[in-house]
Amino acid sequence: MEPKRVLVIVPAWNEAEVIGDVVREVRTKLPGVDVLVVSDGSTDRTEAEAAEAGAVVAALPYNLGVGGAMRLGYRYARDHGYDIAVQIDADGQHDPAFVPDLIAELGDGPQGVALVAGARFAGTGDYEVHGPRRWAMIMLSVVISRLAKRKLPDTTSGFRACNRALIELFATWYPVEYLGDTVETTVRVIRLGYQVRQVPVAMRPRAGGKPSASPIKAMIYLGRAMITLMLAINRR
Repeated sequence: MEPKRVLVIVPAWNEAEVIGDVVREVRTKLPGVDVLVVSDGSTDRTEAEAAEAGAVVAALPYNLGVGGAMRLGYRYARDHGYDIAVQIDADGQHDPAFVPDLIAELGDGPQGVALVAGARFAGTGDYEVHGPRRWAMIMLSVVISRLAKRKLPDTTSGFRACNRALIELFATWYPVEYLGDTVETTVRVIRLGYQVRQVPVAMRPRAGGKPSASPIKAMIYLGRAMITLMLAINRR
């Protein structure tokens, strides 16, 4: 990854149980990479645990959602001169060992690859999703793959890396809604003419906290996915 300056951005909301371990794992597996934890209005010890583990901590006064936290992270990356920004979830599901694979696909200039995501359904690992969430993911993959003119099997992945051009874009424009942030940014990047790629990654179980899955939420996820995709494609 040298000589590029790399910032790992970890959006976190009440993840005190695991955030310290996540930061320490990133620093161990990716020496020389800086870690920024954006506490999204956390009310527990997330900020203290992250700081004790060696991360720089930015604290939002109230919960904005992952998109709002990531926009702040990209602003930090822009203002501090980073060449590459990597998003890693705070729940321990993303393995930092795959970060070099993401970064290896990135390029510079208008023809270079600007955004690389870790694909959970590309033959690595045994991550599975069922029901409405899976239907939504398949639909999004089919439509966005056609826009990108290449297969993108996992368009909702939050495990992503981008170059300096997109750091500057995302620092001033980034949707705040969960799900909408990954889908809308991917569509926007493609429509602006940037190249997008995906690489296989293995997803791990949550290291702590509680997942938000339920049948009702899965149906809401499907509906929001369809609305988000239509808005993203039709937005000028």
